[in-house]
Amino acid sequence: MATLDNSYPNKDIRENYLKALEFRYPEWIPCSVAFSPATWKHYRGKLEDLIVAHPLIFGAYDKGKRDFDSFGGPYAEGYYTDNWGCVWRNIQPGLEGQVVGHPLEDWAALETYRFPDPILKSERGEWDWGGTQKWAKARRAKGLLVVGGGERLFDRLYMLRGFKNLMADIVRGSPQLVRLVKMLEEHELRLVGKWLEMGVDMMGFHTDIGMQTGLMISPAQFRRYIKPMFKSIFTTCRKAGVHVHLSSDGCLLDIVDDLVECGVSAHDPQFRANTLNGIERAYKGKMCIDLDLDRQAFAFVSPRVLQAMVRGSVERLNLPEGGLMMKAEISGTNVPLENIEAICQAMERHCLGRR
Repeated sequence: MATLDNSYPNKDIRENYLKALEFRYPEWIPCSVAFSPATWKHYRGKLEDLIVAHPLIFGAYDKGKRDFDSFGGPYAEGYYTDNWGCVWRNIQPGLEGQVVGHPLEDWAALETYRFPDPILKSERGEWDWGGTQKWAKARRAKGLLVVGGGERLFDRLYMLRGFKNLMADIVRGSPQLVRLVKMLEEHELRLVGKWLEMGVDMMGFHTDIGMQTGLMISPAQFRRYIKPMFKSIFTTCRKAGVHVHLSSDGCLLDIVDDLVECGVSAHDPQFRANTLNGIERAYKGKMCIDLDLDRQAFAFVSPRVLQAMVRGSVERLNLPEGGLMMKAEISGTNVPLENIEAICQAMERHCLGRR
């Protein structure tokens, strides 16, 4: 039986997480709350006090050691170039900026462009595989989940090409796009292979392919250009006994069955974009739901409404055997502390109280 204590965030407990993911009757519904650097800078010690008050969600926290004001890369004001050659612009420090410079905006650049070596460089830094191996070993010894860092997939394409260019490529059936997708697939497979050597429990990937009411491209275009890459990468993980967590904002209801076929173990559908009815219909019982609560509402509704959101989601989406997780991502500076507190209390009652 998995043990829920104050030492680690409840979502890190390996035994219970895998039970929820694999529909094996978890002791509790894994849940988490995360904050942007901007939120930390705004609330400072008050946010630390909230975290200390909810150890079952956040784990043990050593107050007073966090630097609220130092953050760099795409979170700092100004311009930043990542290891892919994408130029980020930030006008609101503490939130992630936006890519405004695309190294493959002109297809002519494809002939000389080189992806960063996935064994040496991540998107924004360098890999320390020796340190990563020690980190993974320490987590396993503590009974904690070990997750490998896959990278961006569909969103990598529009960061490299520019969104309008990529949409035109898909409509026109540009042969260079097929080549670029294959290059990205081979890049990710090299990175995945390195993580699989460590015996990780799960690989996480990011893809942002959805909008508020549907995909950025048609389901048919997804199946033609993107699904083969997904299937190649994800089935490589699954054949090695490693789960796949896919993170994507927006509405993905049209391709849930495709994601299952590709080997996705868990996805984080957004509450508002997919709707509770849509998530229940398309996801429930097919793959694990890592429900992304309605962050667009966090600043504008009462604590009571947020508590009802958590309760209603559990009532509608949870099965006795599992298949449900939950998260709340707090960005910016306009979500009241009492609303964050309400989310934490509701998770403790309706997710953790079910153990």
